[in-house]
Amino acid sequence: MRTLVIGDIHGGYKALLQVLDRAEVTTADMLIFLGDYVDGWSESAQTVEKLIALSKSNTCVFIRGNHDVWCGLWLEKGATNPIWLAHGGKETMASYIQTGLLADKRHLAFYNELQDYYIDSENRLFLHAGFTSMHGVGKEEYESNYYWDRTLWEAALLAKNIAPEMLEKTPPQRFAHYNEIYIGHTPTTNYKQDTPIQAYKVYNIDTGAAFKGKLTMMDIDTKEYWQSDSLPSLYPDEKGRN
Repeated sequence: MRTLVIGDIHGGYKALLQVLDRAEVTTADMLIFLGDYVDGWSESAQTVEKLIALSKSNTCVFIRGNHDVWCGLWLEKGATNPIWLAHGGKETMASYIQTGLLADKRHLAFYNELQDYYIDSENRLFLHAGFTSMHGVGKEEYESNYYWDRTLWEAALLAKNIAPEMLEKTPPQRFAHYNEIYIGHTPTTNYKQDTPIQAYKVYNIDTGAAFKGKLTMMDIDTKEYWQSDSLPSLYPDEKGRN
């Protein structure tokens, strides 16, 4: 059995289908999704529908992203905000209305049951964005940090430039609790790279699918990864989150 981690999808249903196919995913594989399933491309509702179907055939872990929080609030309470609408919310709302899935209780349950983080048997941590507590994720004071924080990734990038012997002697306290950490949230395309980036113990799997990048799926044991085509090529008549 493989354990495969998948970065931010942002309504790119076609990209999701591609990586599932290119990685030759079977029902024996465990799938860990890092959040932000919606907002960006036009098929957010279809994406979530596929994820619900996958949960019936595979062992799946679905992490909560900041965009999923917004969409879940809209589905449950009809709540919107200008920031969400400007960053893909309008496209997500349209996909739910056009597909007839707006009142589907399975979708609301999907958002309500998302996890803030997941730690596997090998002490590998999976979450959307980060955490700030020096005592680990279980001691985080503000839940929103799990899907908004960027300081964990920024600290990992800084640690990348520290001599390995120094890191081994005095590892940064936030990272000492876990063998590896997998995140999304901050696109690697911000660093002019459309492939995963490792910085110290952190693997960033968000390869810019919301924008001009690709969707990525990685085998966490071998570090082999598979990618979709660039999202603009899959949705040539759309802009995504430009």
